[in-house]
Amino acid sequence: MKKFADKVAIVTGGAAGIGGATARLLAEQGASVLIADINMPQAEANADTIRGEGGTAEVISTNVGSHDDIAAMVDRAVDSWGRLDILVNNAFSPTDEGDGDALTVSEDAWDVGMATLVKAHFLATKHAVPHMREAGGGSIVNISSVHGLLMAPGKLIYEAGKSAVIGITKQMAIDFGPDGIRVNAICPGHIVTERQQIRWDENPSGLRYFEDQYPVRRTGIPLDIANAVSFLCSEEASFITGHALVVDGGLTIQLQEDFSVRQVHYIREHPDAQMPY
Repeated sequence: MKKFADKVAIVTGGAAGIGGATARLLAEQGASVLIADINMPQAEANADTIRGEGGTAEVISTNVGSHDDIAAMVDRAVDSWGRLDILVNNAFSPTDEGDGDALTVSEDAWDVGMATLVKAHFLATKHAVPHMREAGGGSIVNISSVHGLLMAPGKLIYEAGKSAVIGITKQMAIDFGPDGIRVNAICPGHIVTERQQIRWDENPSGLRYFEDQYPVRRTGIPLDIANAVSFLCSEEASFITGHALVVDGGLTIQLQEDFSVRQVHYIREHPDAQMPY
C-alpha cells in the first residue's frame, strides 16, 4: 500500500522546480495530484510524466494571486476526486518591478508580492479546510525559505513575505489542529531548479562557490524539498504541526565569524572564481 493511496493533493506552482518534484513524488506515492500553475505547457508536461509512470494527475491554470482562481482550483480537485487531503502552497512569481528596500519598493510591487507570497496561502487554506474537515483531517505545507529566518539586503518584499508564511503557518496550526488538520512550513536553502540550472550552467564556478558555503558542500535539488513535504504530509509526522522545517544543508547553523573567514580562504584559493551575483 502506497503511503498516499486514495489521498488527493493540490500543489501550487506544480509545473516545475520544487512544486514539480513534489507533484511527481506525491503521485508516485499514490496521491491523485492537481497541478496548479500559470505555465500550462510545463504543467501539462509534468502531468504527462506522472501519468507515464502510472500516477494520476490533472492540471489547472491558476494565478494564486486571484481569489477566483484559487476557489476554482480547490473545486476542481474535489470535483475530480471527491475529497482533499493535502495542500502544498508553493507558487510564487517575482513582481515585474523587482524587490528593494522600504525606500525603493513601490506600493504596487508590495501589493503584488504580498498577494502571491502570503495572501495566496490564506485563500487556498480558506477554501481547502472545509473539504479537509469532511475528509476527517489533512495536511497543509507552506513553502517559506531561509529568507524567512535570516534577512538579506534589498529584499523587503521577499523577506517579509517568507517571514509571514512562517507566522501564518503557526496560527493555522493552532486554529485547525482540533479538526485533524496539520499545518507546517518548509524553509529551503538554495535549490537548483530547472530555471536555476540554466544560470549555473553559465557560471559553474559561481555554483561551486555557493556549494562551498554549505556544510554538506552542495546546494539543494527539488527532490530534497519534495521529500520533506512527503514526510510532513505522512502519518510519520502525525505529531508535528506548526513547525518550520529548515531544509538547507546546514547553511543557517554556521557561526558567521568562522563562515566569513572560511570564505576569504576560499576566494584566495580560487582567484578565478566568478561570484554568484
